[in-house]
Amino acid sequence: MWIAFVVTIISYKPLGEPDPSAVNLGVAVLLMLVIIISATFYAFVDWNASRIMKSIKSLIANEAAVIRDGQQQLIPATDIVVGDIVVLSTGDRVPADLRIVSASSDLRIDRSLLTGESDMIPGSLDATSDNALETRNLALTSTFVTQGTCNGVVFATGDRTIMGRLVKMSGETKFKLTTIQKEIWFFTKVISTVAFSMFSISLLLFGVWLRTSYPGYETISIAIMNSIGCLTAFVPQGLPLCFALSLTIIARRMSKRHVLVKNLATIETLGCMSVLCSDKTGTLTAGKMAVESIAFLDNHLLISEIDERISKAPVPKSFTALSSLHMTARLCNGAKFDSSTADRPIHERNVKGDPTDTALLRFSEGLSIPALNIDTPALLSSWRRLFEIPFNSKNKWMLSVVQEIEKTGADLAEANSGTWMLVKGAPDVLVKSCSMVMTSDGNVHPFDEASRQRMADLQSNWSSEGQRVLALCRKPLEAFKSNLSPNDMEEYMYSEMDNLTLIGLVGIRDPPRPDVPSSVAVIRRAGVRVFMVTGDFKLTAVAIARQVGIISQQRVDTIDDVRAAASEKHLTDVRLPDIKPSDNDPIRALVLTGEDVSTLTPLDWHVIVGQYTEIVFARTTPDQKMKIVEEIKARGDNTVAVTGDGVNDAPALKAADIGVAMGSGSDVAKEAAALILLNNDFASIPVSIEMGRLVFDNLKKVTLYLMPVGSYTEFMAVLANVIFGMQIPLSSYLQVCFSITNDVAMSISLMYEKAEADLMLRKPRNARTDRLTDWRLFFQIYLFLGLMSWPCAMSMWFVYMNQQGLGFHDVILAYNKWTDGYHGYTQDQLNHFVSVGQCIYYVTMVFMQYGNLLAIRNRRVSLLNSNPLWGPRRNLAVPMGMVGTALIAVTNLYGPGLQKVFLTTPIPGMFWGPPFAFGLGILCMDEVRKLIVRTYPKSIVAKMAW
Repeated sequence: MWIAFVVTIISYKPLGEPDPSAVNLGVAVLLMLVIIISATFYAFVDWNASRIMKSIKSLIANEAAVIRDGQQQLIPATDIVVGDIVVLSTGDRVPADLRIVSASSDLRIDRSLLTGESDMIPGSLDATSDNALETRNLALTSTFVTQGTCNGVVFATGDRTIMGRLVKMSGETKFKLTTIQKEIWFFTKVISTVAFSMFSISLLLFGVWLRTSYPGYETISIAIMNSIGCLTAFVPQGLPLCFALSLTIIARRMSKRHVLVKNLATIETLGCMSVLCSDKTGTLTAGKMAVESIAFLDNHLLISEIDERISKAPVPKSFTALSSLHMTARLCNGAKFDSSTADRPIHERNVKGDPTDTALLRFSEGLSIPALNIDTPALLSSWRRLFEIPFNSKNKWMLSVVQEIEKTGADLAEANSGTWMLVKGAPDVLVKSCSMVMTSDGNVHPFDEASRQRMADLQSNWSSEGQRVLALCRKPLEAFKSNLSPNDMEEYMYSEMDNLTLIGLVGIRDPPRPDVPSSVAVIRRAGVRVFMVTGDFKLTAVAIARQVGIISQQRVDTIDDVRAAASEKHLTDVRLPDIKPSDNDPIRALVLTGEDVSTLTPLDWHVIVGQYTEIVFARTTPDQKMKIVEEIKARGDNTVAVTGDGVNDAPALKAADIGVAMGSGSDVAKEAAALILLNNDFASIPVSIEMGRLVFDNLKKVTLYLMPVGSYTEFMAVLANVIFGMQIPLSSYLQVCFSITNDVAMSISLMYEKAEADLMLRKPRNARTDRLTDWRLFFQIYLFLGLMSWPCAMSMWFVYMNQQGLGFHDVILAYNKWTDGYHGYTQDQLNHFVSVGQCIYYVTMVFMQYGNLLAIRNRRVSLLNSNPLWGPRRNLAVPMGMVGTALIAVTNLYGPGLQKVFLTTPIPGMFWGPPFAFGLGILCMDEVRKLIVRTYPKSIVAKMAW
């Protein structure tokens, strides 16, 4: 377009002097309008795509107090260097990664931004873990000091910090074109190459043949303008505008489903999605955990039946153990109710704490059984907490030391008689420390092998049902040493972690969202594999996967099956794009843990990606999640989508082809994602897939609509002029005007087309091999629709010339004979004939497009079953577009200003009718083609169908 614009300006001046044509200047203005519209759209897309993670700025401290040269001073956080001693107090955000060298006994740090765990972590001078996120002697960038004071030595700043590493992983991804941008770029290269070649050939023919063989046939200015016709004819100028409108329309539809699209160009990528890696908690599940079951050694019951079971019991005290379980669940708990919502019902109160503690808090707060003296307010007023070790992923348990308030002032021996160590956590960890077990009547028995097996079986059953299982334990402390320092107290508590009494098990369920099973079914029918990637336990993850339809097979393979398959030699020679399950392969399910993922070889990944349709990745870390995404993307031409909501999910969201963040997620995750589900609705994902496929379908229809007439028929007019010596049947102005006004007005209606019935039953589009423009589309353009369109338009040109006494052989091969006196006509008369003929050619194109539009609306379905005026495929934009393009045509022919500048003119009345008949004929021919495709789906016609 730039080349056409520059050359048009040159042909106006200086090549057009001494009498430059206003038509050339007008065409140049139109071309510049096309360039501006296209550039504006692409600039808008680039601006959206290049936005950086602005929310990161709010996560970094602005200033920091440091000790330099023995003096404390306040400096900008950006000036901190490794080796600085930073002073932190309550409320401060940590400005760098620090090793704590001094701390108050009450130091607490909030690491929820990094770990997702809401419990406050006590500070320590000594390392408690090899994991930087677990050890307590580190204060990490962007975490908060919620209590106490400390000094720390800086050991990492900027990108070298834990937070910086996560941000860098998610923010420094190289710019990459989206799938639809790749398709448009491919199409642009092909069309531009052909157009520029035709432009060059046209000029070459003028220079070496026409100028010498037929002197006076064309001036250099006219030759350039006619050659520009090759550029404007081959390049569908309306396509960028239609592309922009299509994406905008679909984005608005998605916004009505509360789906925010940050980059319009990524919409179509959703339609290519072949693998969806979904988080579990809060995405597949409701994220609202609730206690569902409790169990003692000899009894287990549902929460909903507690009151009924106690009332029917001969003696209420046969459930005395409920009192001990209630005490442990309430007092060994890191969650707290928000005091501002204390007047609301328990289930409506706001809670600060992790989901597991929140579930136990709501359960214990609502449990009231007078017959067993279970009363939460009385419990809280009777006990006080002396010490606590919060839950962490290394220990997998939480510990609280509590003491009766009435014993607080008594002598030491009496006080310790009312002191208990309460512990809750993972059964597989705590059961090993238990020597006694409680029955439902409150009696304690030795925890023998039979009892252990019984509780282990119950845990497995609950986990396989999708429940998260916790063990609640306790131990009396007869010699509690309350005067120890926090670090010594913690070591003392670790030493007491034996001879515990297992009170019972608690089953907590995070139910799947009600819309998830049906949504997963729709996604899988669309040929998309849904994998679960979660940090939860393997059994729980598999159970939820079964409930939502991610796993449907009874047999679930493990890492051993993968290794066995990977040992087969045939996998070593397979091409990476070919590594995917075939249609004839049986459905196979697989579960892997994070530990398994860290040991996988490339051949193992070949087996996983190429042979399994149903996969659960459990107990995964953020790094492993990112590795999973990259390994899947590298094989089978997969387009991978990832859902996530935390800071730790940001790298995987950025690495994926489509990052999908939850609306309730962290700002970092939202900024890294391309798509945000504002209402956390999983059902929006299949809708997004459908919208992505619809974009591609509609763009394909737009391309097919624009090319036969807006490109092919226009080019044939230029070809007739350059090769066959005929006056050009379509002026440069009408060419450009038709492309950017008439075609756009009509093609907008295709943007509003609804999805065809089989859209979500097709396989995902392979972004590498399934092109927007393939040989089938070009066959439809140049050997079917186009082959009917241009002869119709050209025939109208010859019919008019024949009416003026100029037969076929008088018009064709005329070359330089078309001058004053030709067949007795003056030059002005001949020019008038050309102007009228050009407008007839233009009008024929305009109304012939009615038939093309109606034919292209559906790939297979007949117009009789997809009427644009009523029914399920109703699209009132179609008749509106038809009216709009007709008005544009009338304006071009009868507008006084346009007649003067661009030499347009009214046409005889008889030439307004035939174009409608031509359009009807094209529509009928395409209806016959569709009928053959539907009736004989294996015929050659069906194989050539677009």
